Amino acid sequence: MSLSPILAAPLAIQIHAIGASAAFLLGLVQFAAPKGTLPHRTLGWIWVVLMLVVSISAFFIHEIRLWDRWSPIHLIAIFTLVMLPRAVWQARRHAVQKHRFNMIGLFLGALVVAGSFTLLPGRMMRAVVLGE
Repeated sequence: MSLSPILAAPLAIQIHAIGASAAFLLGLVQFAAPKGTLPHRTLGWIWVVLMLVVSISAFFIHEIRLWDRWSPIHLIAIFTLVMLPRAVWQARRHAVQKHRFNMIGLFLGALVVAGSFTLLPGRMMRAVVLGE
């Protein structure tokens, strides 16, 4: 593992990669921790902020251009920006099942699935994780 590819990347990519990595790790903690507690709510707000940072920073990254300057990651960012407030609103309404479903969906879709594509050959995170 080497952080040098991240440190050599443009600032938007650094913010995006570090935010996504932190959100992934914090998400794992949230899944394992007791729900409905003050620590869960506090860490949940931190996770939401991290996901906002990840989503917003995605709009400043244009490495893959499928539609002019845009790529599927931008669609995921838009989806995340729509679903985050909805998931928070559901928690505030005590709609626990809907909140859980949306948060797990965001974690899996925006972090696990999207993150897995960053491990393809030629991608920066592959170099970070595998030291290529």
